[in-house]
Amino acid sequence: MAGAKSGSSSFAKHLATGRWTSVFASFLIMAGAGGSYLFPVFSSDIKKNLGYNQSALNTLSSFKDIGSTVGILSGLIAEVTPTWFVLLTGSVTNFFGYFMIWLAVTGRIPQPPLWQMCLYIFLGANSQNFANTGALVTCVKNFPESRSIMLGLLKGYVGLSAAILNQLYLAIYGDDSSSLILFIAWLPAVISILVMYVIREKEVKISQPNEVNVFYKFLYVSAALAVFLMSMTLVQQRVTFSPTGYDLSATAACILVFLPSVVAFRQELLLWRKITTAPAEIVVENAQAGEQKQESSANEAEEPKMSFFAHICNKPKRGEDYSILQAVLSIDMLIIFIVTLVGLGSCLAALDNLGQIGEALLYEHKTVWTFASLGSIWSYAGRIFAGFASEILLKKYKFPRPLMLSAILFVECIGHLLVAFPFYGSIYLSSLIVGFTSGAQLPLVFAIISEIFGLKHFSTLFNCGVMALPIGSFLLNKELTGRLYDKEAKRQSTVINGLNQPLGQALVCKGQQCFGLSFTIMALATLFGALISLILVGRTWSFYVNEVSRGGETYEKFSDEEKEEETRY
Repeated sequence: MAGAKSGSSSFAKHLATGRWTSVFASFLIMAGAGGSYLFPVFSSDIKKNLGYNQSALNTLSSFKDIGSTVGILSGLIAEVTPTWFVLLTGSVTNFFGYFMIWLAVTGRIPQPPLWQMCLYIFLGANSQNFANTGALVTCVKNFPESRSIMLGLLKGYVGLSAAILNQLYLAIYGDDSSSLILFIAWLPAVISILVMYVIREKEVKISQPNEVNVFYKFLYVSAALAVFLMSMTLVQQRVTFSPTGYDLSATAACILVFLPSVVAFRQELLLWRKITTAPAEIVVENAQAGEQKQESSANEAEEPKMSFFAHICNKPKRGEDYSILQAVLSIDMLIIFIVTLVGLGSCLAALDNLGQIGEALLYEHKTVWTFASLGSIWSYAGRIFAGFASEILLKKYKFPRPLMLSAILFVECIGHLLVAFPFYGSIYLSSLIVGFTSGAQLPLVFAIISEIFGLKHFSTLFNCGVMALPIGSFLLNKELTGRLYDKEAKRQSTVINGLNQPLGQALVCKGQQCFGLSFTIMALATLFGALISLILVGRTWSFYVNEVSRGGETYEKFSDEEKEEETRY
């Protein structure tokens, strides 16, 4: 009996610290980390209750985008602190930021000045970076050979998060959009606290021949969840659910969200059996491998040190570990920066203004919820496509990842033009295209950064890669879209009411002209980004075709490390 209890205890410890368990816990965090994507749903409450015009609302939206994309702080913290601390920090900032917004919108505290509201939404949205850094980076380092697939799955759950949160919120609070702010304040914080000790880098990496097949099982479950959420979204737009109906829908969503735990548990059980039944004498071989590693490290320590500037200029070849400054000051990172600025920046501007676009084109408020949920679901599809399809195309057909990024940007242009020149139902199609392309870009950018610059400083570098997002959002959302909207709204108000616009009354614009010019400009900017991205394609073509597609040195070193670790068992 004592042996059985000891075995159960050991398996429980193995399960709690296993990398497959860590993957499932990361799915949970990602599924709750998309509160910022629901901004179009509760932005009308902010605008109405606080008396903002569109420019002020877009300023708030820009700070949301800045918060959700400036992850340098979380990356640097992750370099020197354990993962649980990163996740705990994110949970605190998430709750504080959104809770203060909820207090302001519901009138429970005196109306804060705009700069304070910008600070609150910055903190709330910035928590998403801590979730990304804690969960995403850990999983990529635990599964380096399947990094693209891993990125696609994790970012896919973020894409679904708005629709998941929407289903749970309707069951708990009903159709009260101001309470949605409170919901996205406490739920993601609770999830992070519950699983923060489970997500960790696994020191012993055991190679599994069926690893990709396991990821496909995760894919099937997440796809079932996406289909369910899309079906519920479309049905709920046409049918008024009873409280019981919302409860059943939320319960079904929760079951699908937790279903990957079955797959993770099975994999950890198989690994546990493998560990407990493997011969012990092979440990000597691994000890010899450890001595060889120590000798290699000693040789590296004897190498002469370069000067600071020589080190930055003397960059390693693509695929090896760059230092942070070597990567940030490279031409490849500059191209990624520009492409991200116009590509993802314009996507954020489009998604953040879905509520006002629907209002301008005379869609019902309930339909705006549909836009937000469908955009979230198609964002999931884009992330999954980028993760799995780019891996298949690269390994089987030598189709470089940067070329897929270029193709995605060309498609995005169409989504913006559908808003600039709308017709009946075109906004449904636009939300689909913009959601898909915005979702597809992030896993591609993250995978490209990890492959070109290595994984040593990935927690910082992938956050550097998306620093262009807040700049793009500020320029394209506030300075372009917000100003042109307010200009047209003032013109319409002057025509209708004369010069006597009531103080504190939010300006409302109606018609195609409210967003026509701004989205035409964004379509042209995205086209420019697509053309610039072709330069990166040319620069990295040989690297992807000759090394990455064949599993060259970029991935080979991880296979060797895993084989060495496997000899322990």
